[in-house]
Amino acid sequence: MSTPAAGAPDAAPHDSLSRFYSIIPAGGIGSRLWPLSRADAPKFLHDLTGSGSTLLRGTWDRLAPINGDQRIMVVTGRAHRAAVESQLPDLADHNVVLESEPKDSTAAIGLAAAILRRREPDVIIGSFAADHVIADQRGFGRAVKEAIIAADAGYIATIGITPTEPAIGFGYIHAGGKLGIADAPNAMAVTEFVEKPALKTAKRYVSDGNYLWNGGMFIARADRLLEQLGESRPELLAGLEELAEAWDTSRRGAVVDAVWPRLEKIAIDYTVAEPAAKAGRLAVVPGDFDWDDVGDFASIAKLHAGGRKHDLAILGENARVLADASSGIVVGNGGRIISLIGVKDIVVVDTPDALLVTTTANAQRVKSVVDALKLSGRSDVL
Repeated sequence: MSTPAAGAPDAAPHDSLSRFYSIIPAGGIGSRLWPLSRADAPKFLHDLTGSGSTLLRGTWDRLAPINGDQRIMVVTGRAHRAAVESQLPDLADHNVVLESEPKDSTAAIGLAAAILRRREPDVIIGSFAADHVIADQRGFGRAVKEAIIAADAGYIATIGITPTEPAIGFGYIHAGGKLGIADAPNAMAVTEFVEKPALKTAKRYVSDGNYLWNGGMFIARADRLLEQLGESRPELLAGLEELAEAWDTSRRGAVVDAVWPRLEKIAIDYTVAEPAAKAGRLAVVPGDFDWDDVGDFASIAKLHAGGRKHDLAILGENARVLADASSGIVVGNGGRIISLIGVKDIVVVDTPDALLVTTTANAQRVKSVVDALKLSGRSDVL
């Protein structure tokens, strides 16, 4: 595959938006949000913002104005189908893709792309996580539309988030020069796609001014994305194409049972984004809108604090909390009265069968508790 020529789209930009299809991968347990987020009730099914809508519903509501509710596909686990469909009543049945077991983002996004390409050979797809929070609909929409046009020019595009701090929980994208694509004036070449850095490196990235956070949003022509995947993981692509060929037929069940278990479990960052960046095929559109991946309880506390460091965020239906001179976050789902006196940056998550107490500074370490519970065989609380 040759590197796309800057400013020379393969199709007219005005046609790009009508061919766009959104994909929402709704998977993952959200282990840093245990014990609130569980295998049977992952974080995308929770209202973590106090808006009255779950994260999944919020994602749908951002995408529907861009391409319509009939052009959104959701990839989720079989166990979550009923919950997903109850929250998204306008989700078309043929746009529900069920995974028999989690295989990470390459399989989820790749299968959706392969299915949609068979239905619409010139389709442009965009993948957007089900569990992110974005309040600026206009800013998000503008960035997505530029990314769609860059994708139609032959690039695999992503939306990079302008950093607000030297975060070590995100990957970073090194943006190069403008690509000169008509109707996508902010699209830039990606010179490097890097993993989560150490704090010293993250500080250097932010001070450099040319690095963006990796928000995990990928927009591409389906044929280009699959072609890139085939270069790095030909066996994985072959399995996904076999599934897609049978998907809209009566053979789907048998083929899924035979093929899905043997698919490689790997993130799309490694199979598509990083190789595309090295080959000069990855474009980035800066996203200046507010964004949060709600990765741990510290980020939820920050969302609810609104910049006020000494506030206490309280979540949970009928949460019963008494607090004096305390800050942090309390999630009360266990029915008990929770009393806090003189504690700062506390995290308390109370559920009927598990209690978590930590601090916002240690919120990322909650995943180690989940790992320990797995090793000890305590799947009953996972």
